[in-house]
Amino acid sequence: TRSDTDEVIRLPLRHVKRRRHTSRDTAAHAHASHPQHGFTDTQRTTMAMSSKFIGNNTALRSKATGAKSSRVVTAARRTMSRGSDSVWYGPDRPKWLGPFSEGTVPKYLTGEFPGDYGWDSAGLSADPETFAKYRESELIHARWAMAGAAGCVFPEILQKNGIDIADAVWFKAGSAVLSGEGLDYLGNPNLIHAQNIVAILGIQMLAMGLSEAYRTNGGPAGEGLDNLHPGGPFDPLGLADDPDTFAELKVKEIKNGRLAMFSLFGFYVQAIVTGKGPIQNWVDHVSDPGVNNGFAEIYTTKFTPN
Repeated sequence: TRSDTDEVIRLPLRHVKRRRHTSRDTAAHAHASHPQHGFTDTQRTTMAMSSKFIGNNTALRSKATGAKSSRVVTAARRTMSRGSDSVWYGPDRPKWLGPFSEGTVPKYLTGEFPGDYGWDSAGLSADPETFAKYRESELIHARWAMAGAAGCVFPEILQKNGIDIADAVWFKAGSAVLSGEGLDYLGNPNLIHAQNIVAILGIQMLAMGLSEAYRTNGGPAGEGLDNLHPGGPFDPLGLADDPDTFAELKVKEIKNGRLAMFSLFGFYVQAIVTGKGPIQNWVDHVSDPGVNNGFAEIYTTKFTPN
């Protein structure tokens, strides 16, 4: 039989159990509910009071721990890079062999940089300093290639659409400058009339030299800008204000730049093989693909531009 003291002791235990039932509460409840364990009434009363105190402290510790954990997670989110969620970055980015890329990606290519497909079979980027130099060189060449590819095809497109441009093919522009009449920019003598090759080279070297010097060392546009993606006055439309958009634009830039470099190499080969510009080669190929293609031309045409 249980005494009245047992009933009084069980009341606070029920109260504790409703709030938060812990392992310590269970042990205290078991000892208090079974006098055959040898505890006196005073001991059982002390255990009940202790279990109530422990239950309150456990709940407080749980709340404190939960609040602290949430603060840590929030801080981690704030410091995380916004571009890391893009499909083009990180370990799950597209690889150069697609689904067969497992085990072919070097450990130093982690997907941190835009355009990283995990391909470096020669190990050229194993050294971080060398990697940084190659990244800069590739990006600058890619930008010049995009501008150069547009300059190769644009005069031909204008000529095809009725604008009178003498020697619109890109590899004949130099000879036009050296001719007696000179070269009119976009066929308009009121824009730029290029006739002195020395003056042209001097202006190009000065303009490009100053641009590169300002890019690497700072200049009139401001100090402390990123020498590869300066932004600020070089982004008047604010296209890169959003970090996620900026991360995606950097991927698009390097991908289009690589395509432009490859295209320019194709322009060079086409000029040697066919003696024509890229637009005329495209027109000829579309008119008769079976005859006008690279496999036929390389065996029937001399390697000298017309």
